[in-house]
Amino acid sequence: MTGTPRLVVAAPSSGHGKTAVAVGLIAALAARGLTIGGFKIGPDYVDAGYLGLASGRAGRNLDPRLVGGGTLPGLFLHGAAGADVSVVEGTMGLFDGLSGRSDEENTAQVAGMLRAPVVLVVDAAAMGQSVAALVHGFRAYDELLWLGGVVLTRVSSDRHEQILRAALEEIGVPVLGALRRNDLSPLPPRQHGLVPVVDRAVDAVRAVRRLGERMMDRLDLDRILALARSAPPLTADRWSPEQAVGGRSDAPTSPAPSDATGYATESLPGEPPVVALAGAGEYAYSYPETAELLTAAGARVVTFDPLRDERLPEGTRAMVVGGGFPEAFADELSANRILRDEVVALARANGPIYAENAGLLWLVKDLDGREMCGVFDASAQTTNMLVLGYREATARASSSTVKVGSRVLGHKHHRTMVSPRAGDNAAWQWQGGRPEGFIWRRVHASFLNVHWAGYPEMASRFVAAIG
Repeated sequence: MTGTPRLVVAAPSSGHGKTAVAVGLIAALAARGLTIGGFKIGPDYVDAGYLGLASGRAGRNLDPRLVGGGTLPGLFLHGAAGADVSVVEGTMGLFDGLSGRSDEENTAQVAGMLRAPVVLVVDAAAMGQSVAALVHGFRAYDELLWLGGVVLTRVSSDRHEQILRAALEEIGVPVLGALRRNDLSPLPPRQHGLVPVVDRAVDAVRAVRRLGERMMDRLDLDRILALARSAPPLTADRWSPEQAVGGRSDAPTSPAPSDATGYATESLPGEPPVVALAGAGEYAYSYPETAELLTAAGARVVTFDPLRDERLPEGTRAMVVGGGFPEAFADELSANRILRDEVVALARANGPIYAENAGLLWLVKDLDGREMCGVFDASAQTTNMLVLGYREATARASSSTVKVGSRVLGHKHHRTMVSPRAGDNAAWQWQGGRPEGFIWRRVHASFLNVHWAGYPEMASRFVAAIG
């Protein structure tokens, strides 16, 4: 059994301020000199990125649909290793399913998997005594829910706060903090994705710092810490990237034996090959476990910035562009011609490339009229339609990451359309959908975001494919 102090920050629905509270709480606790683990339930890269920016260590995602419910507690323990306390931000409403269905996993169920107390963030701007009815309803809806307290947001005055506190005292629910209307400083626009986090942009750092200062003033941090420390030990085994990939520590330095599809299946010992991972410094546009799995499979992972670096890292033999890379930077990608040429050269030299979401857009011929790499003969156009949701996908062809027929559960979140939707060798297909994505030589690109902790064989196969 492993004990780690932890709590889940949730809300009745989106829009109550739970992200601001979670980010600010982490920043406030970190300012006390504590080491904090930051986690986001669901597939959202952006919120996890800001939780990581506040904590100073990688923000991680806990999505039972993407990695499997049995893996999730161990994955949490892996990310929480070395932390004094972990803060887990929920998704949507407390009981809203991750897929939009109430019978699917939700924040309350994940809190149960983690045996963690829940702090409910409630926008009380238009409420008085009714706040007690709302909170009581959430507490009573699930008898297994451990509701540890409430944080009130958008409180208008001292008198308003007194009314709210008195109402919640009557039902025995502690108020762990009350925030005024102007306490929730906005984070940078979501369309900028993880770029402000990766770049440690001034506006992002300043917003996180301000939220931390507000939480230090408005929240009862000692009581919150006591609540987190009351969480019982977890009985799960800690997830290990080395065990997930089969304990491999070697790396290929020459072409490896291949299966019937022509893709390498085993590594040969030698110097670790360099895999260029889109990001900068300690931050990447992929889930943190991607780099850990690649390293465990025998690669040396080096980050590079697609927007600013003119060259791939020295010795690059493969490249990964994760789904956290946003769609909003066509001008910068197009202007970086030298790097685009290097990416094309890597693809033509049979270097394995795996690209998700905007990584796919970078590899097509053009995006909104701006010239891209041109690895694939396709064009991309930004639309007003948001494509969002989970997909149970089947691999249409073998590639450097999956064998034909392999099944994964991934997530899509994009506003851009690519024409044609798929190449001669499509990457994926799912029930009710047409083939999507592109495979050419050892390049695999699509809009589907896959959490490799749920499919660690992808990392092993990718590293083994390096010639």
